Amino acid sequence: MSRDARWKALLELLVERGRLDVEEAAAELAVSAATIRRDFDQLAEQQMLVRTRGGAVVHGVSYELPLRYKTARRAPEKQRIAKAVAELIAPGEAVGLTGGTTTTEVARALAVRGDLASGSPALTVVTNALNIANELAVRPQFKIVVTGGVARAQSYELIGPLADGVLGQITLDVAVLGVVSFDAVHGAAAHDEAEAAINRLLCERAERVIVAADSSKLGRRAFARICATDAVGTLVTDTAAAPEEVRRFEEAGIMVVTV
Repeated sequence: MSRDARWKALLELLVERGRLDVEEAAAELAVSAATIRRDFDQLAEQQMLVRTRGGAVVHGVSYELPLRYKTARRAPEKQRIAKAVAELIAPGEAVGLTGGTTTTEVARALAVRGDLASGSPALTVVTNALNIANELAVRPQFKIVVTGGVARAQSYELIGPLADGVLGQITLDVAVLGVVSFDAVHGAAAHDEAEAAINRLLCERAERVIVAADSSKLGRRAFARICATDAVGTLVTDTAAAPEEVRRFEEAGIMVVTV
């Protein structure tokens, strides 16, 4: 296992459990305890975790992995979800994309749609995510509008009043939300309140809202609310979603697409 793969695995385990012992981590990853100690020390130097005697703990209760460490998590599910979301978007529409791994896959799925590959810009894409803008800016079939703001390292999203100013001047046909959690009662949410505020404004400027979320995000709550459940028209998720969760969303008036 490469160092990058080990680090991703260690950080994912920390997010799930909150605390890891050296021996426990070594057994999980089938490497030596000395290797895990070095990994913990190096990750602590990057402020990715807090080193403890014999192990490590996460940073606080709202710990969030930076985007670069999330890309391999549930990748097949996210790619299927992204393809289904892309198929819900019509040529000529103005689309808002929030940051996140699933919405990044949505951008990639839009980029390879054959019916968007020629002629004048087939889609207007508004995003506050630097990585999404970077991927789509070289493709002539898209008109890319990037909000201003301050970059947030965990998600590559631009936040703050500069982003507010741009979004307040536009209207969208559809907003595609990447979320940390989506609950039928409590709505869609993120870890960071400033990020949630920008995503909420994106929803308010859109005629319809699609949540793109794998099944691990459903039925959960997070710190900062993005929008109420009734603001969402469509949920696209994977087939591992619990039937009772799907039923709750459908009873709330949301069209649920499982892929």
